[in-house]
Amino acid sequence: MEKVKVMIVDDSKVSRTILSNHLSKTNFEVVAMAKDAAEALQLYQEYNPEIVTMDMNLPDADGIECSKRIHALDPDVKIVMISAMRDANLVAKGREAGIGAFLQKPVSTNAIIETLMTLCQEKVSRVAILRESYAKVFAHALAHGILDMLGIKVTPQIENYDKKFLEVNGIAVIIGLTGSPSGRAIGYMSMDTMKSFAQTMLGTDNLTEDEINDAVEEATNIIVGRGVSNVNDVFKDKEMRITPPGTICGNGIRIASPKLTTFKITVATDFGDICVNVGFAEGD
Repeated sequence: MEKVKVMIVDDSKVSRTILSNHLSKTNFEVVAMAKDAAEALQLYQEYNPEIVTMDMNLPDADGIECSKRIHALDPDVKIVMISAMRDANLVAKGREAGIGAFLQKPVSTNAIIETLMTLCQEKVSRVAILRESYAKVFAHALAHGILDMLGIKVTPQIENYDKKFLEVNGIAVIIGLTGSPSGRAIGYMSMDTMKSFAQTMLGTDNLTEDEINDAVEEATNIIVGRGVSNVNDVFKDKEMRITPPGTICGNGIRIASPKLTTFKITVATDFGDICVNVGFAEGD
């Protein structure tokens, strides 16, 4: 994904700093920050950003008027209003001024990234959108779940998974994702890792095979459920849900991934890698 230039327009230095920090580790590059409409017009012509984030209350003109002026300079500019206020009248007037999206303060990192990516889909691939907006949410859920259940702090790694099959030697817990986007999440690990995982989670070495399987299944269900809940918290209209888990144990397990954009999330522990393979259906 190539860098996409962004200009932030907000009369609050604190708000400008927060938003810039949200975007600092993404492929959205903040090239200019303006505190009022006059400065916004000057900097827009100097830097030609592809996206402008706009506050509603500016000292010399409101955000709608400033958006009209910028839109007059470039009808193709993408503008997202980020304001403390949001109502139907504001949205209607904003649409007339060329504003493409509306967010209410305080805004989360995921919310702003999702919105900016949606606004510039011709420059951003579907894989990048799914990775930034959804796969990373599941990665955070996996890390937090491991910390809560095992007391281990881990750093998740995400990579695109382009293989047609997921091969597992150990246990695989399969959970469907319904809603938007739909798809599937699979938590998996080796036989040795699942045993140590269950023992650490339950605090005992005296476990039957069924108890080990049940512990891993329940942990996966909790982690995926948390990921879905976090998606729903950020994107209020998604309403993702999970299906009951199904578990497979053995060696040489092959699980097909037809028509899914898939990511492999891995966390390394002292007793082995714990992985979640999460895929999203095409067209969502």
